[in-house]
Amino acid sequence: MSQPFSRRDFVATSSTLAMGAMIVPRHVLGGQGYQAPSATLNIACVGIGGMGMNNMAQMLTDNIVAVCDVDFGYVERNIEGRLKPRQGEPTPQNLKLAEVYKAAAKYTDFREMLSKQKDIDAVMIATPDHLHAPIALAAMQLGKHVYVQKPLAYSVYETRLLAKAAAANPKVVTQMGNQGHSMEGSHRVIEVVRSGVLGKIKEVHVWTDRPVRYWAQGIPRPRPANAPVSTPNPRPTWNMGTVDNAVRSAMAANDHTLPPGLNWDLYLGPAPDLAYHPAYHPFAWRGWLDFGVGAIGDMGAHLIDQSFTALELTYPTSITASSSPWGGGAQNPATYPLAMMAQFEFPAVGKRGPVDLYWYDGGLLPPRPAMLPDDAPISAPGSDGGGGMLVGEKGILIHETYGNRPRIYPESVSKKAETVKQSIPRITVSHEQNWIQACKGEAQASSPFAQAAPLTETMLLGIAALRAGQGRKVLYDAPNKAFTNAPEANKFLTREYRKGWEL
Repeated sequence: MSQPFSRRDFVATSSTLAMGAMIVPRHVLGGQGYQAPSATLNIACVGIGGMGMNNMAQMLTDNIVAVCDVDFGYVERNIEGRLKPRQGEPTPQNLKLAEVYKAAAKYTDFREMLSKQKDIDAVMIATPDHLHAPIALAAMQLGKHVYVQKPLAYSVYETRLLAKAAAANPKVVTQMGNQGHSMEGSHRVIEVVRSGVLGKIKEVHVWTDRPVRYWAQGIPRPRPANAPVSTPNPRPTWNMGTVDNAVRSAMAANDHTLPPGLNWDLYLGPAPDLAYHPAYHPFAWRGWLDFGVGAIGDMGAHLIDQSFTALELTYPTSITASSSPWGGGAQNPATYPLAMMAQFEFPAVGKRGPVDLYWYDGGLLPPRPAMLPDDAPISAPGSDGGGGMLVGEKGILIHETYGNRPRIYPESVSKKAETVKQSIPRITVSHEQNWIQACKGEAQASSPFAQAAPLTETMLLGIAALRAGQGRKVLYDAPNKAFTNAPEANKFLTREYRKGWEL
């Protein structure tokens, strides 16, 4: 690996992976109707307080033998909320979820779980982003199948590690949790684009309004508990410095006593040794550089995926990014900017020409293309605030998150698109169930790491480019995993790991 990837040699990991155990598909073991031991998968779920609980609920067909979380108080409050909905009675699924949770072995440290729980076949990982790679690699080293929430990893370096680990042992079934990849909308967008009815695609625009409606970004870090408190100015000038100080004061006034049962050291994992504050956990971690990768990491896998797959993109050769101010300042940022834009240049490959892909978040939208009628909105009313637009020589296609509700303009091209036949086999089960079937040898995983890693790397390159400098065009050498014209920015392709958490 080049200089920014001078971590521990990966050869040892790969050799360990080659010895990993594999669940034997039923068709290998016996005749028709034979119920192999692999007919039911033993699954461990790590990080189940948020999205992980939704993933776990989709896996109840099989055995949830263990659950792992650093804050079981938060987990149990969420389960209680499912059992006491605001309206009506709890669903049968939520009743079963509570029963399965109660019966499962419980761990706080995933390393202890993997060491002690010998019956685990597969691991679902839905922790904050900074813990995805450490847990997934540990599980894969033991031959466990892995389902990892999006984004696949925290950094380009970690994304490459996971891709290499998956390639080293193809018997380990991998899946990233970008569920849209298994859904009808994405399949139809891909079919229409590949049919050629839109003509040659030269531009793609992708947007989301997150984090504006969800978590905070562009804010400074909380002051340490023992920091001196300055006397407020009775007549302040309300510039950004005053606003930042007001936010810090509000954070300082917030109760930041460590909640009972929260193992903060394990929550931190490879991140810096920060004091606990409720601004970090739960949910709001996405906006902090220590734990998350911002809006593009949260939603890029659901919104860039359709264009990335349809156009068979791999790695960009250059990236340019700009944004509103970083929270806490650009020199030592604490949170991602409230809004950013990025341009990714992809080279021509085969019959496809070069493609420019543009990303917008924080409520920004792309410019209106000429083929979009004046009365047609870019982001349709009632959408979830995200979408993508592929601009072709003959027509444009606009879709929502997961490729949902595609719209095609002009009308003549839309009518031609209606005649495009299905060419992609449909997945009739949930994304999680698709993974489970693949683990049993009954299906192909929809979004394996070979598919998910280049997509994730592209998303994370947008953040690395932004950290390299506002509006600066950085040239990317994908084979060597380095910025050729900005070597000082290569440090943003990885991170400094807290002692004991190095990868």
